[in-house]
Order: sequence, then C-alpha cells, then structure tokens
Amino acid sequence: MNLHSLLQRREADGRPIRVGLIGAGRFGTMYLAQARNIPGIHVVAIADINTERARGAFGLVDWPQDGLVDDIETAISSRATTILSSADALFEAEIDVIVEATGNPIVGISHALRAIETGKHIIMVTVEADALAGPALAARAEAAGVVYSMAYGDQPALIMELVDWARTSGFDVVCAGKGAKYLEHYHHMTPDNVWENWEFSDELTQSGQLNPYMHTSFRDGTKAAIEMAAVANAAGLVPSDDGLTFTPGNVEEIATICRPAAVGGVLANEASVDVMSSVTRDGEWIPFNTQEGVFVVVRATNDYVSECFTEYPWHPDPTGRFAALYRPYHYVGLELNMSIANAVLRGIATGSPIGFYGDVVATAKRDLKAGEFLDGEGGYTVWGKLVSAETSVRRRLLPVALAHHVELVNDVAEGESVSWDDVIIDDSLATALELRRETEALIRATV
Repeated sequence: MNLHSLLQRREADGRPIRVGLIGAGRFGTMYLAQARNIPGIHVVAIADINTERARGAFGLVDWPQDGLVDDIETAISSRATTILSSADALFEAEIDVIVEATGNPIVGISHALRAIETGKHIIMVTVEADALAGPALAARAEAAGVVYSMAYGDQPALIMELVDWARTSGFDVVCAGKGAKYLEHYHHMTPDNVWENWEFSDELTQSGQLNPYMHTSFRDGTKAAIEMAAVANAAGLVPSDDGLTFTPGNVEEIATICRPAAVGGVLANEASVDVMSSVTRDGEWIPFNTQEGVFVVVRATNDYVSECFTEYPWHPDPTGRFAALYRPYHYVGLELNMSIANAVLRGIATGSPIGFYGDVVATAKRDLKAGEFLDGEGGYTVWGKLVSAETSVRRRLLPVALAHHVELVNDVAEGESVSWDDVIIDDSLATALELRRETEALIRATV
C-alpha cells in the first residue's frame, strides 16, 4: 500500500529509482512496456548479448528513439536509456536495482553475486537460479544489506503474497500452489513432440518464434516444479518426495483437493505445495479451472472460524475446516515494478528464500545409458521432479539446473532420478557449485 505515493515523491525530488535490466526476452519487454508510465522510475540500461533483440524490444513497446543513448554515463546523467551487449557496466554504475531476466540459472547466479557484491538490490526473474541456489544468494544478500527478491508478476511471488496474507491474518498455511495444464504423458515430452501438446496454430509453431525447449519445460512438469521449489524455500513448506500431484479440479475444489490425505485430500503432509491440473486426465478442459491462477489453503483456527468459512462463499472443503484464497491471473512482467519499488523504497522482498526445503532433481524421461549427455531443462533426457531438500541432499540427487551438457557415467532407468555420482560435472560450473554447496549446507546438519 502507498507505493505509488512513495514513487511520486521520488519523482518530485528528482531521485528516480535507477533500474538495470539484464535480458530482453518476454519478461523484460513486458516491464519496459510499463516503465515509462511509472513515476520515480528510470530504466538506465538493458543488457543483452543480442543487442538487436534488445533494440527490437524497445520498438515493440513504442519507446521513443530519442530516449536511447550510446553509453551508460550519458543515460544516467540525462535520464535516458542505453543498450549494452554485456551486463558488466551495470554493476559499476550508480544503479539501485538489478533485474536478472536471462532465464539461464548459471548466468543468473553470477549476475546476482555481482549485484550483491556491488551493493545493488537484485530481483531474480530467473526462477531456475532461485531453485538451484536461492537460499545461499538470499543469505549473502542479507549479509551485504541488500534485498534479494522474487519477481512480482511471476506466480511464485504472487503465491508468497497470499502466504503472507494468511499468516498475517493468523492462519496456518496448509498448502500453497497454482494451476497448470497437465496430462500423464507430459513427463515424456520432448522438443520433437512438444507442439502436439499445445494449442498453437501450425503457422505459429513453424514460424521459429517459439522455443520448443522452453515450451517443453512448461509442459513436462519441470517449470512447475521449479516455481514450487521457490515457493517452498520462501515459505518454509515441505514438498512430497513423490512430486507434484497435478490433481484435476476447479476453483471451488481447491480446499477439498489441497488438504492432507488423512482427511481426504492429496497432500502427503500438511504445510506443503502442490499444482492442480486445469484438465481432466482425459484432456478435457475443466470449467472454472485454476489455469494461470495461484492459491493458498488455510485451516480454521477454531470452530467459530470454521463457521465463518461455511457462512461466506469461500468454497470450503466438506468438513468446513479448510478454505482457499485464489487469485485467477498473473500479469507477468507488467507487474514487476511491485518488486522493484518494495526493494528500494521499503527494503523488503516480494518473496525470498528463508531456508532450503524443496529441490528440483533431474529425472530420466527414458532409459539413459552411460556415455550419454544430459541436455537439461526442456530437453530429451530429463525432466525436473520436486522433492524435499532433505531427500535430495541425503540421496545426493542432481539438480535439474546442473543437468545440461553433463556426461553420464552410469545407466539411469526411466523414472529414476540422476545422482551426483552418475555424472561428470564441468569445471566451468565452479561458481554455481559453490553457491549450491552453501545452499545444501543450510540443512546438512540435520540430515
């Protein structure tokens, strides 16, 4: 509340929040589309190795050409914007906050570290990096006195807003989750058959505008697992070692489905995360489904609250002890400034890891043989399965974010998760491995 008035004050004082954006993809472009309409905001620079893509992003959002300059110093002094082929200059410039939106977890970790080391707040759009080593990055940011935050507009941050609402209101969180389309064969999906499982036109899928690897990740369960790992680590919730259930259901059924199995739901344990499918197992769309939405399920604290659940149209479960709060949409990069404003003006995150509770591990899509190379998220060899961090560390399971271009030294059967002992890890991953070890150390003393 009142963030807009605080931004207006920064504008009036001539002290806009200086933003550096890394990555000119969809999320970054959506933010640019809003940025010029927000008081107190100055997008100093956008960095992308593909500068033509960055220039195209400005064109898509009708950014005035006279607002673009050739170097970062001029951009800062004249309140203009520049395009960079490397993010290096951002970390040395007088910038308040870095938005990391490359989508590459290894690069994302490196950028986050440099932002923290140079005293800049970091908004981590690259949730893959957060799921891999977010707890360690958050700890380093806290020690440095800067904010490490999820990106508002993406579902994890919006789920965390509901979790915060629930706990601030005195409720215990039973489940936090989201909706997504899911069918049982999706875990076997590859870039070769991905378009059979989307509703895009042939003209669009053949145009080259869509990334088959990214869209495979969106459907094969990996992206959902990554997002829910981020939520688990930010909310202190423990996922099931059997992975997400993707139980079909509609908005009215959220509290009935996402409650403990002991009382008729699907959760292996209370205080967990899950994803509901927006289609039946036969592939039929469910009316009033949870697609694109986020939710939190809470338990009644006493009989009086239970009576309130049933008296109001809150769609409680049949016992009247559980109810859900649901938000039907997320506006992705169009909402990003909520994170930027909260970080700079209030020094708080719109969701940030508080520990290591959930992990996403590489799981074989088919029988894999020693000598093969894993091809990571959205590829032909593995999908990402959500498990508890305790199980991941105890069993030495390989995070899916580190399963790209690594060689297998052991066979791995279909449906089995890959371990660190099954692969040869590339030395070039040293920084990511260091942060990963710091993340695992957060729970190692208890396993």
